[in-house]
Amino acid sequence: MVDRIKFALALLLLATGIAGFYLLGEQAMILRVLSVLAGVGAGVAVAWFTEPGQRFFVFSKEATAETKKVAWPTRKETLQTTGIIFGFVVVMALFLWLTDKTLEWVLFDLVLGWKK
Repeated sequence: MVDRIKFALALLLLATGIAGFYLLGEQAMILRVLSVLAGVGAGVAVAWFTEPGQRFFVFSKEATAETKKVAWPTRKETLQTTGIIFGFVVVMALFLWLTDKTLEWVLFDLVLGWKK
């Protein structure tokens, strides 16, 4: 129950920061942006002390550890893969264009007899 109250308070702080952006419409943009950032920061700070907030923090740490284990491709591998995909897209575009023009010719010229 306490976590729900804290979470509701965090959402209220976030909404207050966003509302401040609109209420400070006559002020400088930096104050309006700081209002939103303060609301987000206060909301995150309150949500941090809830059970789901702590679980999210642990999850984030585990996710960061997992991304460090990934074998990321080298620049050469990335460029080769991108080149292959680009070539495939060009070949597929040409194939679809030729198919479209062939069907257009068959339907309009041969079947319907509509000469251009």
